Parts: sequence; structure tokens; C-alpha cells
Amino acid sequence: MSIKAVEKNNPAPWAPDSWRQKPAKQLPVYEDLAALEKVEATLKNYPPLVFAGEARRLKQNLARVANGEAFLLQGGDCAESFAEFHPWNIRDTFRVILQMAIVMTFAARVPVVKVGRIAGQFAKPRSEAVETRDGVTLPSYKGDIINGSEFTPEARRHDPQRIVQAYNQSAATLNLVRAFAHGGYADLHRVHQWTLDFLKGHPLEDRYQDLADRLDQTLAFMAAAGITVENSPQIREVDFFTSHEALLLPYEQAMTRTDSTTGEWYDVSAHMLWIGDRTRQPDGAHVEFLRGVKNPIAFKCGPSLSTDDLLQLIDILNPENEPGRLTLISRMGHNKVADHLPSLIRTIQKEGRIVTWSCDPMHGNTHTSTTGYKTRAFDNVVKEVEQFFAVHRAEGSHPGGVHFELTGQDVTECTGGAYKITDDHLSERYHTHCDPRLNASQALELAFMIADDLQKHLSPVKAKAGA
Repeated sequence: MSIKAVEKNNPAPWAPDSWRQKPAKQLPVYEDLAALEKVEATLKNYPPLVFAGEARRLKQNLARVANGEAFLLQGGDCAESFAEFHPWNIRDTFRVILQMAIVMTFAARVPVVKVGRIAGQFAKPRSEAVETRDGVTLPSYKGDIINGSEFTPEARRHDPQRIVQAYNQSAATLNLVRAFAHGGYADLHRVHQWTLDFLKGHPLEDRYQDLADRLDQTLAFMAAAGITVENSPQIREVDFFTSHEALLLPYEQAMTRTDSTTGEWYDVSAHMLWIGDRTRQPDGAHVEFLRGVKNPIAFKCGPSLSTDDLLQLIDILNPENEPGRLTLISRMGHNKVADHLPSLIRTIQKEGRIVTWSCDPMHGNTHTSTTGYKTRAFDNVVKEVEQFFAVHRAEGSHPGGVHFELTGQDVTECTGGAYKITDDHLSERYHTHCDPRLNASQALELAFMIADDLQKHLSPVKAKAGA
């Protein structure tokens, strides 16, 4: 038996801190290690942000997505910030995700699993460790949990005290999200009315009105049949899960606890965690950490991912081939999907691996505008989603979900869409601290487009069953 085969069958023992023995990329460099250790010790005594049972329920839902019985909608801020922490911002992002989900659910006739990039999405990997302006070089901004965006030595210092502030903001955010999800704000009738309000005067109003009319008829029929808020809590409540990139490993380790029910380790900072395209080295610290927690996890699949590395990562992260455990998030760029995605899908199919496939059409389509702003063209985002669907259909695979950076605010950060945002408009409401996000109109417009595709490509089995 080869050495690699022995390692696969007998992996090294895992512990919450075993990642510290592995090479780590993108981690901050803290000047005061004693202060970092004190913060970690403090967090270990803080309450969990989520519960293991909730993470298991998400895993069950993602297993349905992998089997083509549900669809994954994951979205939210590029990076949450301390400065923009406000209940209205949380509400608006939550609302647009619900609007997108109801459109997709009605069209596809399958449940939509709703996962926010929220209550923990504070750390961001960077292409360069430092940034230079006017001859001054400082550490790059890596998210509010690590340092500040202001270009000063004080703000750009990696400060462990920010970790505690990020935890507190995550706890408050999650508390509000739970209230929205289960307190009546997510009532199906209310969400549908928001969508109708969105349609009024929209450039694509006529195109979307048909679906809205049919949904009206469905809600009226349900009411006539006696399916009401009073006797069907599903009408007024939703399951809404949280996720973020597990980049800052000291924070993730401090939030990892033993589940009293199963005795297994869970990272209770979020229901779902993922590894970025820059930190998915099979022998790296981030892969080592996530292999040991029982949360549903994911990793980004960029154009540089080889089929050998793909299989090695799956062997490490999901050795039992457990449905719902692992999501593969494709982030190729609209002009690279056809060249790189088919071989990954074929490899998965040939090896019989069970994964959930999702599409991130944002990160491969970023460019700098003529006015100097980092932006993304809405048309390129649409093209990547369309090609993701087309490749999966051609390969006989399930295009399981989508992963967007978006906000419910009326920002001007991505060009295009029905309102035809141009480079000249970007400066009007460019609020992101990191990467450009779809605004509410662009996000919902994209949801209608995805709904059209889902409706056209329903499998014969689901269509026949009326699922």
C-alpha cells in the first residue's frame, strides 16, 4: 500500500488546535500574542452563536440539494463592517434574500435553502499583504475583525480586540435575524407584497408580472382551502442559516465546542463554513481545521483547481462521502466556466462523490472601472450563472445553488441591470468596504432569471410529480 493510501485510511489525529502545525496563508500577524491569547480564552467562555442541531438540520437540507430535491440560495455582504452595523441594513439584506427565495421556490417547485453571508463574515483574504499609496506602504485591509479600512498605521494594525467586537456584533445580528425569521416578518404574504412593490415601475415589470399573478392565485387558493397563518406556521416562518469564510482560525478555534448530544466537534460561530480559493491547500491549516468539525462545509473552486487536488480535498474533508457535508462553490469567471468546470464535474461523477454544487459568479468577474472603482458587470454575473447551469445540464449533474455578494440597500457598486448603472454612476452610492455587491434590484432581477431557468429545466421526474 502506498504512503498516500495509508494516510487516507489513517489520517493524523485531529484536535481544534491541530491546524497550528500546518502552513497557514492569509492569517494576520499580531504584534501582541499575549493579547491574542487573552481574547481566545475569553471567547472560549462565550455562548455559542448557533447550535449543533441547527447545523445538522442544514446538512440534511443540503443533502436534498445534492440530490436535486432543493435549491441553495446563499448571499449577503462581501464583508460585514462595524461602521455599517444597523438593524435596517440587516433587515434589508434578509428581506431581499427572502424575496429571491420566494421567486425561485415558486418557479422551481422545490424548497430553497436560505443561507446568509451574515453574522460572522468579517475577514477577507487579500491578493497582496500590503498596500502602497503615495509612497506609503501599510498592511492591506483584511476585514474589520482584523484591522480597519482607513489608510493609517493605527487602523491597519492587526488588533486582536476586534475579534471580541466581531463576536458581539454577530450575536446581535443573529438575534435580530432569528426574530425576523420566526416573528412574522417572513410571512409569505408579506414577502410577496414586497415583490409586488418592487415590480411597480420597474423596467422589467411586464416580464415579471405573470409569475407574480400566478403566485397571487396560489396564495388565494391556499387561503380558500383553509391553509392559513394560524394553522400552518410554514407560511409565516422560515429556516434561515448563517455562514462565513473560516479565514481567521484563532477565532474559529475559540468557537469550536463539543456537542453534548453527540460528543462531536462543531464550530458554533456559524451553521456553515467555507474555505476560500486562496486557502484551500490540501496540506494547509484551513483544510486541517475544517476537516474536524461536523458542520456542513464548502470550498471555492477557481480555475486553478486541478482534478487531483479536487479529489484530495474531498478525501480529506468528506472521507465518508456523507450527503450534505460538502458543497463545492464554483467561481471561475464568465469566460472560463466552459473550459474548467466540465472536468471537475466529470471527476466527481466518475468517482461517485456526493457533493452539492453551487455557483459564485461574483469573484471571477471583478474588474476596475474607467472611473477607478472596483466593480462587476451584471451581464457577466448573469453569463456565469447561465453557463454554470448549462454545463451541469450537459453533464447530467445538478446545478444545486448560487452564492452572491449582495445587499438590500440601493447601492451603485455593480454596473448594468435593468436600471443600467454605468461606470459614471458608481461614485453615487459606493458603500462597500471591500468588494462590489449586487443591489436589491439587481439581486431580485437575477432571481427572476434563475427562476426562468429552473422552470425550463425541471427534471421529468419532478415535473411529473408536481414537486
